[in-house]
Amino acid sequence: MKKIICLLGFTLISLSLFSQNFSSPKLDSLFTALEKHDRFMGSVALSHNGKTIYTKTIGYADMETEKKVDVNTKFRVGSITKMFTSVLTFMTIEKGKITLDQPIANFFPNIKNASNITIGNLLNHRSGIANVTSRPDYLLWNTQPKTRQQLLELIEQGGSIFEPNSKGEYSNSNYQLLTFILEDVLKDSYANLIKTKITEPLQLKNTYMGSTIDTNNNEAFSYNYDTRWNKSYETHMSIPIGAGAIVSTPTDLNTFSTALYEGKLITKESLKQMKTFEDGYGMGLFEMPYFTKKGFGHNGGIDGFTSQLATFPKDHISVALTSNGTRYSNNDILIAVLAAYYDKSFSLPNFQTIEVTAEDLEKYLGIYGSKQLHLKLTITESEGNLTAQATGQPSFPLEAVEEHAFEFHQAGVRLEFNPEEKTMLLKQGGNTYTYTRE
Repeated sequence: MKKIICLLGFTLISLSLFSQNFSSPKLDSLFTALEKHDRFMGSVALSHNGKTIYTKTIGYADMETEKKVDVNTKFRVGSITKMFTSVLTFMTIEKGKITLDQPIANFFPNIKNASNITIGNLLNHRSGIANVTSRPDYLLWNTQPKTRQQLLELIEQGGSIFEPNSKGEYSNSNYQLLTFILEDVLKDSYANLIKTKITEPLQLKNTYMGSTIDTNNNEAFSYNYDTRWNKSYETHMSIPIGAGAIVSTPTDLNTFSTALYEGKLITKESLKQMKTFEDGYGMGLFEMPYFTKKGFGHNGGIDGFTSQLATFPKDHISVALTSNGTRYSNNDILIAVLAAYYDKSFSLPNFQTIEVTAEDLEKYLGIYGSKQLHLKLTITESEGNLTAQATGQPSFPLEAVEEHAFEFHQAGVRLEFNPEEKTMLLKQGGNTYTYTRE
């Protein structure tokens, strides 16, 4: 549901060689460093041929009681839920109950352009329906229950932001509507459909539609960091439903994704359709390349939870990460896991910081623009800490790592300032962008 705070998107770097021998010591040292510097709480798992070959858990499921995360700790996985919803949709298509080119007007006549929006358009985010979770007032009501009718009214109010099938743009509303279609056609609740058609057949004992977080059921709270960890709010799960309401573990997610590619859930033809990409969007899937390796999966974020799942079908491996609090790039963690599997080097992070004062930070403040990117960056200071905010995105904290250099590890962002020339370099994902203060 909630987007990971990132300026330039999500991509795994690529490489080619395959290693039969998985070596974990260096990977273990990465998690030791993350835990020592209080950078990550969560769980990671890697599987090969459906068997788990590596797991690691660090941090707390409940900081107040100091309950630690373990391999069975369950996390809200956000938009990875969309993979499950897409699978349910293709199961229903295979039964002949709906079709990809079926207009949604029969289900939602009051939605703008409903006669020109198909079920396929919902699956690959080409409907033009506005994203209900992007509403300015979303955080004023997201912790309160919503009925189906209330959600529909909110989606209807959002209207259309482009003509159906003219382009792709991510919208949680698409998968909320798919949830309602599935419930109507199959005459069952989404929670029970997930149970009877996916989790029970695959024996996924730790995967289900979530509700109020229950630590007695080994579910984790989530946390956000602002000089210290703060417990996050809880989105009421009647809102994300099939767009982001599932709770799971990395090992269960790997089992689910592996089963998808082994043909245990839908046909090869349906899977091929899920992997058909337009404007970067598949039908419940994203491409996740790792050098020459082709991976497919999804990422997710809701409240303080973030998650990622990727499967590399040709090598029969799946890797999943679930986090309930992070100050480091989840993407970099997955890259490290894959590097360990493919016997490739990766760099351990350096979390060294330097002391700065509010007076030191004054020379960096202002609004910066770039000819390379349309995103402007606003740099502000509060209580001796530097904060950046990109156009239309949440603000994020910056740590001083060197003179004139600041980093936001969670998104792999580095900002290097030149106060005299009033310029700044933004570095992320191997790319460098030049910004000038206005």
